[in-house]
Amino acid sequence: MAELPKSLEEAIAQSGKATQAAIADGYTRIKVELVFPELKPMPVALQFIEVFEEMASELKVFFPDAGAAALARRDWGQVPFKITDIGSSRSSVDEKIHPDDRVFLLVEPSAVEVLQVEKLCEAAGDRPVVLLNPQLEDAAIIGIGYAGRQLRDRFLTTLESSYYLRPLDGAAVLRCYPSPWQVWQETNDHYQLIAEVPKKPVGEELDKILAGTTQTTDTFLDTPTPKKPGLFTNLQRFIRTLSR
Repeated sequence: MAELPKSLEEAIAQSGKATQAAIADGYTRIKVELVFPELKPMPVALQFIEVFEEMASELKVFFPDAGAAALARRDWGQVPFKITDIGSSRSSVDEKIHPDDRVFLLVEPSAVEVLQVEKLCEAAGDRPVVLLNPQLEDAAIIGIGYAGRQLRDRFLTTLESSYYLRPLDGAAVLRCYPSPWQVWQETNDHYQLIAEVPKKPVGEELDKILAGTTQTTDTFLDTPTPKKPGLFTNLQRFIRTLSR
């Protein structure tokens, strides 16, 4: 059973192992999501890349645009892997993929690049493509009508979630492949696993899971028992440290 990480660093390491397991099981279109609004992509991506240490010379890292790719080259210095950008819809993705490329990592691709991401996945064939914190499902960009449904059915639904970590108010949703989706709830000074489901819990389903375990407070108590710093309080501090 997967356990909640105690720091962002541990979460990234956990996501790396989950991604390795998914690749070993034959998945080639994989997404990793650390759902924190303040998260900066560069330090997270650099740490995540360590999972590909043994094949670094055959790794190609894509950024959404040339500016982000140039920034990574400047900040990361000499690295054994290749850095480029996904390009625009007017450019050919095929030109950016070479036979000696063995694995691809896309850092925070957005819905603007979704068609380019789809083309890259097709061009990659059976080589793994890992999407780190993708933002591909912006309805304002890909649409909510027929075209949007086609894109979801044709491509977005083919992505396997190897890792997902999202803090909620006093709770958390975790998926760490090959474990099922988990819902954790904070109880005093620790988090307790309250549900495991085969698909990502969202909307009413998630609300029902959390409502079914909500504890009523004792109205006779003058003051609530103080809580120790929760897991995600510590994670947020860690994120702020990384983001400076």
